[in-house]
Amino acid sequence: MGSPSGPPFDPDDPDRERRERDTEPIPRIGPDDGPDYGAGPGLSDGPSLSDDVGYGDGPGYAGQGRSGRAWIRDPEAGYQQPQISEDELAGLRADATGSTPRRVLPLEDEPSSLVARYLFPTERYRGEWKRHWIHLTNPLLIGVAATFVLGYLAGFLAGQAVGALTTIAVLLWFAVMGWVAWKVADWWYDRFILTNKRVMVVNGIVTRKVAMMPLVRVTDMKYEQTPTGRALNYGTFVLESAGQEQALREIKNLPNPNELYLRVVEEMYEPQAVEARLGKEADEAKADDGA
Repeated sequence: MGSPSGPPFDPDDPDRERRERDTEPIPRIGPDDGPDYGAGPGLSDGPSLSDDVGYGDGPGYAGQGRSGRAWIRDPEAGYQQPQISEDELAGLRADATGSTPRRVLPLEDEPSSLVARYLFPTERYRGEWKRHWIHLTNPLLIGVAATFVLGYLAGFLAGQAVGALTTIAVLLWFAVMGWVAWKVADWWYDRFILTNKRVMVVNGIVTRKVAMMPLVRVTDMKYEQTPTGRALNYGTFVLESAGQEQALREIKNLPNPNELYLRVVEEMYEPQAVEARLGKEADEAKADDGA
């Protein structure tokens, strides 16, 4: 046998280690030696990672799966009613001092006799509101002005010994005061009513007017407050219903508009929360009565 080709072995050669390292054979990686990241030049074929790795179902995603980067909702899961926790209910009830984070409870537990006649048996009453006292500003100002003007006029005419004109001035004052009293009575019988089915406005003394709108037909709702309204806590509500003519659209001078807005919105979007809270309140009231 001949001697191997190449330069003779020299232990003092400075490039010997580099040449041995460069000519060392590369070991082949088998399928059992570790993870393989797909076939490529110089690498063996083996299991490769799919695009869905790392996006599978896991804890905390019940009823949902993830494929790639898109969420997919299980169509067979169906809609489930939201669960109202005790902490959420506690946040809506009054604390020991009587204060609440949001004033969303009905003003009265039972409808007044004026309102009860317009509710059907399966309808759940949520509250009724009279208009803000600012609604009476014009009649009251007219009554005060008439008192001063006609009082001065009656006194002046009495000094002139004109008895007939004095009587007319007094009768005119009584007429103005009667009109003011009528306006006050009309304000007292004017109510905005909320139930779990609809919103209503009932007004009129001799001729009763009842306007209503189902909550399911309300497509848009807003309230407006002028600077005076913000200072005195009243506003105007505007209800829209699918672009159709409706008997109830604009309700002016309603008190506590933010409270009323939250109350109507909660009834529209979270009726289960309303039922759970009111049911809890009723149970607590019965427990207190039993104690």
